[in-house]
Amino acid sequence: MALQDVPAPMTGTVKEVLVSIGDRVNAGEELVIVESMKMEIPVESPAAGVVAEILVAPPDRIDEGALLLRLQV
Repeated sequence: MALQDVPAPMTGTVKEVLVSIGDRVNAGEELVIVESMKMEIPVESPAAGVVAEILVAPPDRIDEGALLLRLQV
């Protein structure tokens, strides 16, 4: 299995992590909620897989492109 990185779509603050390591996720499933400019933006899974690593936690500040988590796909 390969690892797939899930990056932040924009600069903001991690509001909530909706998954745990080992969770099976489907493509399009919400993984993390990022707050930016008082809006909550869901970060969705780019592919079906298993959550292998979570690299952020609330209330981390993140930049656009920052690695949020990795999936085994």
